[in-house]
Amino acid sequence: MKIAIIGHGNVGGTLAKGWSKAGHNILIGARNSEDELVKDLISENDRIQATNIQSAVDKSEVILVAIPANAVGDLAKSLKNIEEKIIIDATNSVFEGPDGFKTGAEAIQKITGCRHVAKGFNTTGFENMENPVYGKTKLDMFTAGDSKKAKNVVSKLANDLGFGNCYDFGGDDKFPLIEQFAMAWINLAIMQGEGRNIGFKVLTR
Repeated sequence: MKIAIIGHGNVGGTLAKGWSKAGHNILIGARNSEDELVKDLISENDRIQATNIQSAVDKSEVILVAIPANAVGDLAKSLKNIEEKIIIDATNSVFEGPDGFKTGAEAIQKITGCRHVAKGFNTTGFENMENPVYGKTKLDMFTAGDSKKAKNVVSKLANDLGFGNCYDFGGDDKFPLIEQFAMAWINLAIMQGEGRNIGFKVLTR
């Protein structure tokens, strides 16, 4: 799969490395391809390359957005010809979101007209994306959105990283809920001092 990743910080960088090792081809969409973080990612794996944002989007099937949520609106306004792309919104608007929208996913949909948008990779820390296995237990991933096509891709990519199940929170109306679920992890891990090496697993009888 060809995946464009916009945002090369902890989340974007970790996903780039994990998915490249799983056999996917990654294009980092960067404003500055000479950025040290970008250069480090390129040196990690020959399946990771960098180019400008629009070029990365044009050449990829899937787009992962991992930038601050308050910057998503401006990003969406800059993108062209993405109506049929699959976009995964990994941002959280729990502190500050895009102007005029509840979530980054909503902003992407309304501004670009993209039909295949899903939330994913926003409910846990990057450490768990790097290694979601605790002993013999695999953490779970979660997704939301009206597009089954996009959610199926989230599930596939979560499995490729080593997550267990990928649970479906529901449609677009659940975008705010899945972000509040992310806030539960942030609260426990950081605000309550449990540490970032905690994660969620759904148990069934």
